[in-house]
Amino acid sequence: MSNVITKFTRSVPAWKPRVTPVSLDSATPEQLDALQVTPSNTKVSDYVLTLAHDVEVLKVRSPLFNGIMYDKGGMSRAERELSALAASMVNHCIYCAAVHADRHAQLEKDTAVTDALFTNGAKADLGPRDRAIFDFAYALAQTPPVADETHVQAVRDAGLDEAEILDLILSSALFGWANRLMHVLGDPVRKNG
Repeated sequence: MSNVITKFTRSVPAWKPRVTPVSLDSATPEQLDALQVTPSNTKVSDYVLTLAHDVEVLKVRSPLFNGIMYDKGGMSRAERELSALAASMVNHCIYCAAVHADRHAQLEKDTAVTDALFTNGAKADLGPRDRAIFDFAYALAQTPPVADETHVQAVRDAGLDEAEILDLILSSALFGWANRLMHVLGDPVRKNG
């Protein structure tokens, strides 16, 4: 497939599913019910419509995603996006990396962190808190995980409390799973390509 994107970018690509997404016009009442709890109220993505083939999983996935990424308290939204970005970089999930890099830059109103990561990779020059968060999430996302007590101590030393550390672990783990779904179910492609 010549229009598949293989390099990290903050420009969110299109996503071309390999499994035909559920059509809203022919969705069952159960599928429509499950689709009501998706993160977006304005547009249902092809990814979520593809997941709608398994109503029970989607009914659990969407609230879990929302709870981990949008919950009040714990790490900031931008830091959760950085954690998801780290996992997506480990898994080379171009689509998810673009989404989380873009969201991080929007929330921070600054592209410096994501520019550095996409230019210099995991060893990019980051501030101490971002470095500790990124390194821990990156280590957790590897298979098998290489995160250890030094990573936990580094995030504590960077000022994260217990709730923030749990958010870091949850957001990295969530995207270890989500990246694998994205890889199997479709490809990141150039928009209009």
